[in-house]
Amino acid sequence: MMKTNHKPISKFLSLILRHNPAKIGLQLDDNGWADVTELLSKSKNHSPNLDIDLLKEIVQNNDKKRFAFNDDQSKIRANQGHSVNINLGYIPKQPPEFLYHGTVAKFIDAIKEKGILKMSRHHVHLSQDRETALKVGSRRGKPIVLTLRSGAMHTNGVEFFQSDNGVWLTDHVLPEYIEFKN
Repeated sequence: MMKTNHKPISKFLSLILRHNPAKIGLQLDDNGWADVTELLSKSKNHSPNLDIDLLKEIVQNNDKKRFAFNDDQSKIRANQGHSVNINLGYIPKQPPEFLYHGTVAKFIDAIKEKGILKMSRHHVHLSQDRETALKVGSRRGKPIVLTLRSGAMHTNGVEFFQSDNGVWLTDHVLPEYIEFKN
């Protein structure tokens, strides 16, 4: 688990690598990678304590594995959750029979009507187990965990991907694949 004092820097990295690299004048490549040296240089005004050692510690110890280095650690990217247009290069993969989605009561009516939408993200994020989905849902209040018939979705032609940190991704979950009993 990440040290508490690294949380603001981790949030800053999420903002820059997932949503707004232009905030510091950073350019992501088509696959979401940023040059580490450039990131550190351009981050000095916003996060003066960020250096290569701290960056490595954050990547290694972040409990959600939000970030990854390339093989030689010259580039870094967020593993998923982008609102900027990038291609993470994930290959379609067969999901387990069931996946889970954590949410809260105020979204249930909309989910029953339209399913689970990706909103401003590139994909809907799904969990491999109920415990993880419970944690995800609890960020917004009292959590509700929905069970998704992902195996049936896949059989019917829906593509799934799995990010480097284990999060399952898809474009949309139609209501008929969702079990609403908690």
